[in-house]
Amino acid sequence: MASTVIAGVALMKRGLSPKVGMVTETELGKRLACAPLDSLVFGGWDLRGDDLFEAAMRERIVPENLLRQVEPELRAIKPWPGVVSSKFLKSTSGSHVVAARNQREELEFLARDVKDFKQAHKLERVVIVNLTSTEKYAEASEVHRSVAAFEAGLNRSDERISPAMKFLYLACKLGAPHVNFTPSLTKVPALETLAQNSGIPIAGEDGKTGQTFLKTALAPAFRVRELMVEGWFSANILGNNDGKVLDDPESNKTKVASKLSVLDEILGYEVSDHQVHINYYRPRGDEKEAWDNIDLVGFLGQKMQLKINFLCKDSILAAPLVVDLVRLVDVAHRAGERGIQHQLSLFFKAPYHSEGERAVNDLFKQQAMLQEWVEKLTRRPRAAV
Repeated sequence: MASTVIAGVALMKRGLSPKVGMVTETELGKRLACAPLDSLVFGGWDLRGDDLFEAAMRERIVPENLLRQVEPELRAIKPWPGVVSSKFLKSTSGSHVVAARNQREELEFLARDVKDFKQAHKLERVVIVNLTSTEKYAEASEVHRSVAAFEAGLNRSDERISPAMKFLYLACKLGAPHVNFTPSLTKVPALETLAQNSGIPIAGEDGKTGQTFLKTALAPAFRVRELMVEGWFSANILGNNDGKVLDDPESNKTKVASKLSVLDEILGYEVSDHQVHINYYRPRGDEKEAWDNIDLVGFLGQKMQLKINFLCKDSILAAPLVVDLVRLVDVAHRAGERGIQHQLSLFFKAPYHSEGERAVNDLFKQQAMLQEWVEKLTRRPRAAV
């Protein structure tokens, strides 16, 4: 999906594609003085060493006739070696991996990549976005409970510290805002505290692109009309690399947990027959298909059903959200915001929230939170950038 983001921005910079699907290209973006698309420069890690043009051609999401028009820009971007752990990602592919002896050395290599990138392109600011494959299901343990415990875990290369967590830790140490667009566990107490102490804004997790986007729009409507949701059955098929990774039951569990979390909070009661199923189906590639069957109970206890069939392009839905998040978390950083950015919940299936809080999942409440934040910032004296 990273190749789709980068190719898309390259095409928009050249005027070869419309600037559609991004809230930061509306009046909201102008009011916040978001970084212009022309100012965005990309770099990153990948387990394959192909340049971005080859990566985009391999993924076959952006049409070849468009990619050919920005081929030089994409060929100039070559990924840095990534970090991986078989404990957290079973179906890893590629050998373009950091050759480090331990976790501390891994982090040194990653930090050097970012610093060299920033210097080479004479950049003022950097935002780190996690777009990696979904890791296996994990829960916070004692190594994740405090900054001291996490640091000690890094010193002994504790296998409970995942690659996704390392990138958030790296962002804290570099003073760079961080976005977790995946459902992989990153917002553990140690890293939430470290982000706050480091003065960086963080946002996550799991980009809300298709089926869950519709779910968080429809559920509020049912609540407003007092239609009881008796059951909600969701199924997905997709054949891209994300789908292949989700063929592993433990990675699938992480994704399903993220998608299951939204209904009860919106409706105010438990939907005991809420099911989510994700299946890898290779022929579809990035052409995702989502089915929803919703069982409703209305006046006089009469039962009704609603069926939805959403045929969509997974990466095409996700890419503009990544662009928005990069620009908005950058605005938050320039404004002195730190820690969890609740106003960015609009973009996520399982929005970050602190212990003891409840995440807001209602799409319209989330949009109101974002708008309130915009109003607050634009009432402040604007800092020079």
